[in-house]
Amino acid sequence: MRPVKRVLVVEDDAHIAELLRLHLRDEGYEVVHAADGNEGLRLLEEGGWDALVLDLMLPGVDGLEICKRARAMARYTPIIITSARSSEVHRILGLELGADDYLAKPFSMLELVARVKALLRRVEAMAHNARIDSGVLELHGLRIDPVARVASIEGQALELTPREFDLLHFFARHPDQVFSRMDLLNQVWGYQHDGYEHTVNTHINRLRAKIEADPAHPRRILTMWGRGYKFADAPSAAGTGA
Repeated sequence: MRPVKRVLVVEDDAHIAELLRLHLRDEGYEVVHAADGNEGLRLLEEGGWDALVLDLMLPGVDGLEICKRARAMARYTPIIITSARSSEVHRILGLELGADDYLAKPFSMLELVARVKALLRRVEAMAHNARIDSGVLELHGLRIDPVARVASIEGQALELTPREFDLLHFFARHPDQVFSRMDLLNQVWGYQHDGYEHTVNTHINRLRAKIEADPAHPRRILTMWGRGYKFADAPSAAGTGA
């Protein structure tokens, strides 16, 4: 029998927190709620969490600081940020600090639960794949260690968010295969939702900025017009980055 997954919800809105607790509990998860950032950080540091649902606007320690502290810990915990701060800059900042996903308030409880489930499935799949394919990948100056979850290019360490690492690792494991945006959402994000294809575009653009000499004319992650994207087995002549 599999152990029950434990989800930490850090949310100062009591009504939202109770709805999250009820919906996640109905899916079989153990849910613990912290109503402020100080308590949330204390519980997080106790460890043993399978996922973290984190509001940004909190009394005490704010959500971005908690996210940053979570990513400094040895154990990797999937993080979904929920916040009324729906602007692009806050979403990007949360992702930069290591969040796996972001939902702007108001959001659908069913969608949030679906994303938690998808994140947990993805983490299990990535751990399984890392055990099966634990060898370091090396492709034309790019080096990826799936167990340590570190990557470098031409000997220079890459600063990647968890989702950027997963996307790069997926591409590198399937060189010269073309994937649509929906394919990538399913394989890397773990869900398929119409309207979220822009998330793929954003992450590919950010990944290109970190691994391409000229992101506007990429040679590794190539756009295949009308079909999607592929990772070149050998860096190609510079192409377009749209």
